Amino acid sequence: MSAGKNKLGLIAGNGRFPFLVLDAARAQGHEVIVVAIKEEALPVIESHGTTVHWLSLGELSKLIETFKREGVQRAIMAGQVKHKQIFSSIRPDWRLAKVLLSLGTRNTDSLLGAIAKVLADEGIALENSTSFLEPLLAKRGVLTKRVPSEQEMRNIAYGRGVARHLAQYDIGQTVVVAETTCVAVEAMEGTDATIERAGQIMASLESGPSTLSRALTMIKIAKPNQDMRFDVPVIGLKTIEVMRKAGATCLALDADRCLLLDGDAIIIAADAAEIAIVAD
Repeated sequence: MSAGKNKLGLIAGNGRFPFLVLDAARAQGHEVIVVAIKEEALPVIESHGTTVHWLSLGELSKLIETFKREGVQRAIMAGQVKHKQIFSSIRPDWRLAKVLLSLGTRNTDSLLGAIAKVLADEGIALENSTSFLEPLLAKRGVLTKRVPSEQEMRNIAYGRGVARHLAQYDIGQTVVVAETTCVAVEAMEGTDATIERAGQIMASLESGPSTLSRALTMIKIAKPNQDMRFDVPVIGLKTIEVMRKAGATCLALDADRCLLLDGDAIIIAADAAEIAIVAD
């Protein structure tokens, strides 16, 4: 493998995802050039012994110039960039402004897809964000000690239908259900905030006995034509803790298309909280 082909560009957003990709790629002998997004990436990424360039979300031209100067021809996006950032005070450069103006809809798929095309036109191929992390993808079946109850399975079937219908519009990847009733749907706020909102709704109900269970089931799916290069569904230990506090007892995922960022530690935490996890 030539030196150029052995270089990998990493566009780092927030959370642990970029660190996992960085460590896995380096373990396989790749030299990783990190472009860390100022508005999202954690500063500690500089302590991981690799080249780090800090760029703003709006600096698409500088991103391309940086990768070209470093001899990068392959790149990976890892880590969340909040969709609401496009409405923030960030000023796009001329290249990103051109991308934004070309879009009919400014959802995650269309925006990142257009950026990926610009990179490809400049000789930088964007690869699947899970390329180095396949062991962390959720495997098919029940992953926890506790198997979902019959009611939870009904919630999952209903929630998957709702989520799959909404996901085609780039919303609703996370749906929270109780007694086959939709309690909350994810929009721009993110998964954890959606679960918290569902818990708050249930907590706001009168405290007397109810004929219906208030236990929540969370369904997180990939999009119908999920582009594995970006915006891959991700679950971490924090998600399990948020579920526990919200009164959620079951989590349903798409097998082979959702990353368990903390690996087996997520299953251990779910078992401790008596939360069932199933992937299908």
